[in-house]
Amino acid sequence: MSNRQSLKELQERLAQRLSAARSEAVSVSWLAVEAGGQRYLFPLVQSGEIFSWTGVRSVPYTKPWYLGVAALRGGLHGVVDLAQLVQKGARSAVVSDRVTSESRLVSLHGALGVNAVLLVDRLLGLRQPAAFSRVGEPPEDAPPFVTRVLTDSDGREWYEVDLQMLAGYPEFLAIAA
Repeated sequence: MSNRQSLKELQERLAQRLSAARSEAVSVSWLAVEAGGQRYLFPLVQSGEIFSWTGVRSVPYTKPWYLGVAALRGGLHGVVDLAQLVQKGARSAVVSDRVTSESRLVSLHGALGVNAVLLVDRLLGLRQPAAFSRVGEPPEDAPPFVTRVLTDSDGREWYEVDLQMLAGYPEFLAIAA
């Protein structure tokens, strides 16, 4: 009888934990990152895995923001410097000078159909809508995949990046220089 009672209590605790986990997952909406001194928000449902910086093989005759390819979990992924793509900057002479122990590669969700990762300077955690006090339009010169600017309670601006739109953006798909 005591085994039955213990099993029932275990099932109730698990059900409570699952319920709590579902409600927490719904409230968290974005992965927050920093790249090139700017803060970005990636929708969690469009984000994939997060990898530590790894060796990247450069690819000749590509655009400055396309850093090359990396072997991650047995597959080849194109490595894109998010800051350079958004800000349309020139390629750094040596990428390794910019890479620190906090640098990460964030993959696009597999459902988007693009084997690509975005180089970010560091992860800033998860954010939910309640963390922002104002929502505005992106700057006129922002690429179309930057959908809006959110301002947090400290007055810092965050650019929301629609990764699905990025995956279909013609400039993103045409890496040849």
